[in-house]
Amino acid sequence: MREPTYFILASLQDEPLHGYAIVKRALELSDGRVRLTTGTLYAALDRLTSEEMVQVAEEAVVNGRARRSYELTERGLSALHAEAARMAAAAQVVRDRSPRSTAVTVRTVPA
Repeated sequence: MREPTYFILASLQDEPLHGYAIVKRALELSDGRVRLTTGTLYAALDRLTSEEMVQVAEEAVVNGRARRSYELTERGLSALHAEAARMAAAAQVVRDRSPRSTAVTVRTVPA
């Protein structure tokens, strides 16, 4: 699962959200790493809808424009949890092989 998809699903874990709120939540949850464009978001939502991982929760007209809110399905929640477990297991491989010291040495190169 690609990182943007992961954070789109994670964004919907607590409550249904409309597009702009998903963009903001994904940015927040990823500590600024995932910056979704409108095109990327809606292409992903269309794909996730067709894969039955998300569904339209509500459609409304706000200021003359259609606004859809999306929610996570059980299938989407299962996929999100499976990916989180996969990433945790992959991270554990690195932690298990790392030296016991958690200190990180940073070397600087003179300019």
